[in-house]
Amino acid sequence: MPKSIFNPYFIFVKYITRTVWILSIVSLLTDTASEMLYPILPIYLETIGFSMLLIGVLEGVAEATAGLSKGYFGKLSDSTARRVPFVQLGYAFSAISKPMMAVFIFPLWIFFARTLDRFGKGIRTGARDALLSDEATPKTKGKVFGFHRSMDTLGAVLGPSLALVYLYFYPQNYKTLFFIAFIPGMFAVFASFYLKDKKTNRLQPKTKTSFFSFLKYWRLSPLAYRKLVIGLLLFTLFNSSDVFLLLKAKESGLEDTMVIGVYIFYNLMYALFAFPLGILADKIGLKTIFIVGISLFTFVYFGMSVSINLYVIFGLFLLYGIYAAATEGISKAWITTISDKKDTATAIGTYAGLQSICTMLASTLTGFLWYQFGSAIALMTSAIASLLVLAYFLSVPKPTIEKN
Repeated sequence: MPKSIFNPYFIFVKYITRTVWILSIVSLLTDTASEMLYPILPIYLETIGFSMLLIGVLEGVAEATAGLSKGYFGKLSDSTARRVPFVQLGYAFSAISKPMMAVFIFPLWIFFARTLDRFGKGIRTGARDALLSDEATPKTKGKVFGFHRSMDTLGAVLGPSLALVYLYFYPQNYKTLFFIAFIPGMFAVFASFYLKDKKTNRLQPKTKTSFFSFLKYWRLSPLAYRKLVIGLLLFTLFNSSDVFLLLKAKESGLEDTMVIGVYIFYNLMYALFAFPLGILADKIGLKTIFIVGISLFTFVYFGMSVSINLYVIFGLFLLYGIYAAATEGISKAWITTISDKKDTATAIGTYAGLQSICTMLASTLTGFLWYQFGSAIALMTSAIASLLVLAYFLSVPKPTIEKN
């Protein structure tokens, strides 16, 4: 293999196309806006009168909306052979939802604004990932998806960092942050107008796409896709919200600002490792890197369940960032590699929709175990379950289409 393949400049020029760059910048700006609000959203909602129960219902409704709409709009994107309009509309909805949450504080309005944000995510996800897939070959999927995840997650470093700096000078002035978050969100929308759909000669039959029509894809999808997604969903059922790891860090003695610092540190590790691991995955296999990621998850959850040492916790969050880098972008690259090109958005959307439902169940299960038996049992359960998932993935065939 030519040595130049390991030169970062060579990789950027040859594999990271104009479309990948634009999508990555759009994701970075949008995630900066969203993650700027992530640490303070529950606090803000409490200050305007939301109970913890109402916050839970709000987030549940919002995530369910995002999950189900991912499947529908992924199918619609494939049916119309269009990508860019879904990407633009999805990012626009997410951008305008930010200031809406600060304009009025009526519960129904807050529900509408938050759901609009998640609805935007549902509209764009399948089409965006299909665009990324179209810019890659089977042997460069890891690089393309890894680079996008790195840029996207960099926003999760910048957003909370900016929020911390702002709140240091203007403590408890939460409303203004929602208007500030609108700025990078709108820049993301403007950047999305530089995207263009590829010309296609594929004729699309004029058929009606029902909201749940994407579920038919499961029956028609390749066997390799179903085996992979079953494993991914099993893993999701025991992979609860990262909030629980942050709560464990706080339980171990970290101050609130340090907890946010740990969250930023985790995202920084994720952003730093996603692209290099994508490059490595193209060389040694997507499955190999994914299995390494699941192994790291198991180790981290075992460690978090038994450790209260602050230095150990920081080390575990470092490994947790590498786990995320080795699984999230890699899993999407794997899905698009084994799916028919004309069904890429449907394949991603179907998985993402089912994943959202499983994520809600996972957080509910972990919350119940935490409440009944404590943090150690809750986290240990996830660790043990991930060992079983790891065994399952060892039996899942490699994406042989990579060899074509």
